[in-house]
Amino acid sequence: MHRFLRVVAAGSLLIPLTVAGCAEGRTEARPTVAMPETSPPDPVPLTPQVAENAFRTYVTDEDVARTAGDERLALTWTSDGQSQLTAAEFRKAAYDGDPVRRFVYGRPKLYVPKLKDAAYPQWFVASVDRSVLGKAESKRRVLMAFILRGASDHWKLTLATVLQEKAKEPKVTIDADGYATALTTTDPSLLIRPRDVGGIQATIAAEGPRSVAAKVMKSNAVTTGFYQDAKRARKKAKKKDLTLQTVYTATPFPYFGLRTEHGGGLVVYSLFRTTSLIAKDPKTPKPEIPEEAEHLLDGTVEGNEVDTTSTLHFAAYDPPKGDKDDDRPKAHMVADDGAVTKAATPPIKKP
Repeated sequence: MHRFLRVVAAGSLLIPLTVAGCAEGRTEARPTVAMPETSPPDPVPLTPQVAENAFRTYVTDEDVARTAGDERLALTWTSDGQSQLTAAEFRKAAYDGDPVRRFVYGRPKLYVPKLKDAAYPQWFVASVDRSVLGKAESKRRVLMAFILRGASDHWKLTLATVLQEKAKEPKVTIDADGYATALTTTDPSLLIRPRDVGGIQATIAAEGPRSVAAKVMKSNAVTTGFYQDAKRARKKAKKKDLTLQTVYTATPFPYFGLRTEHGGGLVVYSLFRTTSLIAKDPKTPKPEIPEEAEHLLDGTVEGNEVDTTSTLHFAAYDPPKGDKDDDRPKAHMVADDGAVTKAATPPIKKP
């Protein structure tokens, strides 16, 4: 894993307790009582069996929360971008008057990197078939990244993304002991440094097929397709005298890289997409709330602008660096998922 939030362990807290007593008209303070110090739990090394138990625990706990329609409970088993998507899903279900989806999982393939025993955060990726309960035709392959930030924490799902219909899942290499190999942040053997894969995708989404970044990443529905979608949306908005701005940016969430066969890499990560639909001319009617954001707003536009933020999860295959530019394979997207997770209709700014 290449970028994580640092976890600061809290020290023991001493709580002085004083009790006043009366004796012969005088008040005496009893000795200060300190709470006994507690030692933090010992680190548990990450093994394939630990990952298997963590995955099964998550599946069980997730279903309990979704069955009960308990958003708060569901959020205790997620973190980062997956928390945002989970909260948005519960809100949409409540808005539509529908029960929250429940999932059925198959047997997972677990990609567990060999980490130092005392190193945190720990992480692993699961590749598994998932379908919506009661809808067998909905079965899709899902890549799920789990994280444990400290010995006192519990495993949480930080990212889940769905394999694209015609995409082949890259084959992650597993050694004789059942461990995968984690990629370094700036692995020089790959075409794109793992930490830069998201930035390359965002650049193509902003600049289109003529972008320099398109020389190292293939055209896809979530690369040049994003560019074309935004272009069409801007034209549609312009016909209504509205201005649409779309921007893709990096997130502060962790991303993960695993070595694949033949020297390539599988990189899973997140991006934000922010949009602003603005009626700059006071005579222009206020913009309408996009359908995909209705459940996040109260149905009114106070000012002349509607802003949204989407949390998007991806997986990409990053090929080994070729000897010559002509023979060099391109990186390509293999999985995506996401939704609008935030919306606002800010009032008109006073001059």
